[in-house]
Amino acid sequence: MSEEIRNLHQPAPRGTWVQTERAGHEAWAQLIAHAPRAAQLLHILVANMDKSGALIASQATLAKLMETSTATTKRALSVLIEQAWIQTIRLGSDRGGALAYVVNSRIAWADSRENIRFARFNARVLVSSEDQSDLGTGKLLKAPVMAPGDIQLPSGDGKSPPVQETLEGMLPDLPSITDDPEA
Repeated sequence: MSEEIRNLHQPAPRGTWVQTERAGHEAWAQLIAHAPRAAQLLHILVANMDKSGALIASQATLAKLMETSTATTKRALSVLIEQAWIQTIRLGSDRGGALAYVVNSRIAWADSRENIRFARFNARVLVSSEDQSDLGTGKLLKAPVMAPGDIQLPSGDGKSPPVQETLEGMLPDLPSITDDPEA
């Protein structure tokens, strides 16, 4: 028995499962017989959807995962949409917008049944390197963040603080850095 098959018999990490109903499986089997590429694409969508049943991916990325042409992928998507296996939601305009693919929750889902009503508010985004010229290799600016317990150290020239008399017996307690190793 191969290692890959042996791993199938091990419990999966939480969050990696999907559920289907028996009737959905039977209908899926019929889809395999009549539209095998559409059935293949449905498997890919279900395998990559988030727990709300949605996935955002370009048709080129889906075609790459299917190892088919984009035209074949478009035909498979048409079958899945026409037969109500999936629904598409357009993000943006017709030109340059993207599609979110939402798997029919009566077929497959990856969360508790009570949470199905949230299916249109989340999506997993799948991007291939061919779709992007830059997948985040450039450095981004970071805003400074203080963790609980951190103390801000004043630095730089800055402006003078507002004039305020100190109260008798009380000196301002500002953190500072000195060159004196004993301080």
